[in-house]
Amino acid sequence: MTNRLAAGNAALTLKVVGIILLLSFFLEFLIVILPFQPTDPGWQINLATSLVDRGIVPLVGIGMLFAGYWADTVHHSDGPKPIDIRFPILILSSILGLIFLLIFPLHLNNVRQASANSLGQIRQEAQQAENEVNNRLSQFQAQINNEQGKAQLEQLRNQVRSQFTELLKNDQTYQQALNNPQLPAQQKELLKKFKANPSELETFIAQQTDPQAQANQRLTEIRQRREEAEKQARGNAWKSGLRIGVSSLLLSLGYIIIGWTGLRRMKHISVTSEDKYY
Repeated sequence: MTNRLAAGNAALTLKVVGIILLLSFFLEFLIVILPFQPTDPGWQINLATSLVDRGIVPLVGIGMLFAGYWADTVHHSDGPKPIDIRFPILILSSILGLIFLLIFPLHLNNVRQASANSLGQIRQEAQQAENEVNNRLSQFQAQINNEQGKAQLEQLRNQVRSQFTELLKNDQTYQQALNNPQLPAQQKELLKKFKANPSELETFIAQQTDPQAQANQRLTEIRQRREEAEKQARGNAWKSGLRIGVSSLLLSLGYIIIGWTGLRRMKHISVTSEDKYY
């Protein structure tokens, strides 16, 4: 008697938990699809990701429902039989299997398009930045081509040279600069280099006041950032496509096996029962 009561309680618990899992999945599905934008690839990607990430929930719910019906057979209650919803659940499992099967190619195509758009945007922004650098270079070169511009550039070089020279001549000020925790380590290394070889100072000033060299350095930085951004975009697309694609295929396989196998067995049981009846 105790075992039958425990089996009855277990059957009820498993069914309730299974139904709650199914309902929570469909409730979240309704929330995710809003606002409804089926033509937006980004919306499709988010929907596919949400469905696949939560795809195991209804699978567990279906398993608990069938475990509850199995516990009912152990229970052998003499009371009224519970409503049998195994057939619609098997139909639902088959439909979910087809949905997750369709998600695989659709998601890969959407991720491919999104990656292409992202790469195009990255390249466009990098090209705009390069054009801006080249425009500034042209303007600056036009300014320094006249006598006034050349005089201003030479004045700037003399000011920089004077500042570093005064600093390097005064050992006390030089040591204070090296011991200053707020001074970047790169600048400290430059000071040491200038102190050891004064000709390095002239090379540094020439490079820092050469518009073409500065433009080339800026262009190199822009291209490096573009390559890093492209690499990251490709990596994210590959990871998303692989994770969601493989997971959707596995979920599709699980739902289809449960749904189609269960429907065939129920059909076989139904036909066997009719044969016995006749």
